[in-house]
Amino acid sequence: MIISNCLLIYIICVERVLHKPMYLFICNLACINLYGASAFAPFVLTKIMTRDYQIKWLPCLVQIFSIYTYGGCDITNLTVMAYDRYISICYPLQYEKIVTPRKVVVGIAVSWLLPFARNTITIAMTAQLNICGEIIEKVYCDNFSFVKLACSDTLSFNIYGGVMMLQLCLTVMLVVIIFYTYVRIILICLQLSKGGRVKFSTCVPHLVALLNFVIGGCFEMFQSLFNMQHVPHTVRVVISLYVLILSPIINPIIYGVKTQKIKEVTLKKFTSST
Repeated sequence: MIISNCLLIYIICVERVLHKPMYLFICNLACINLYGASAFAPFVLTKIMTRDYQIKWLPCLVQIFSIYTYGGCDITNLTVMAYDRYISICYPLQYEKIVTPRKVVVGIAVSWLLPFARNTITIAMTAQLNICGEIIEKVYCDNFSFVKLACSDTLSFNIYGGVMMLQLCLTVMLVVIIFYTYVRIILICLQLSKGGRVKFSTCVPHLVALLNFVIGGCFEMFQSLFNMQHVPHTVRVVISLYVLILSPIINPIIYGVKTQKIKEVTLKKFTSST
């Protein structure tokens, strides 16, 4: 997980031929994957090694913040990547004028700052809830499990529920924008016959990464919102870990294998060094 993402970041950073918007966004996605892994893996490994399965209130909130900002950064960056591919394929002659270096920097900055701002508000409200329960039925802290332990007054829950609904609506809106963008891209590519298929191939890794994130996010949401007691505990644990472990592992492999330029540069880098 760490090695594959670090390798992808290294290749894109040191090779000037990859200093283009699409590859910079891929590099940013790898950084986000590392951040997501750091929000989960060290904490859990420490607990397993020390056999101390208790967690205090503050560390739990910190982990919730880290995991949720990771998810927000991931989906926001995937939205920016979808926009980049849309402009590249649908408006190729205007691409360099539209996707300027300044816009690339802004896109990367927004993919980090927006989720951090959103989740700072969420965690600030979560911290105000009175907690009565003691057991979280997961191997890590998440917002839904934490809130289930709360016993605050009705007004606090109503306000909190409204904020969380806005957060969910924003995430759904980003996913809808991404899928709408790729539908437009597919329609354009179908009109371009063979050349269109070649252009669409640059979108395949992005689509796989998107589907991987959406599937993992849906698993996590269903488990949080619905009663899953009839599902074996081991299955529930695996489902809850999907988006935190498999996405950071699979994404760099997808981009390394499916992105032709990255694959060529990587092979050239290692063959020349040997």
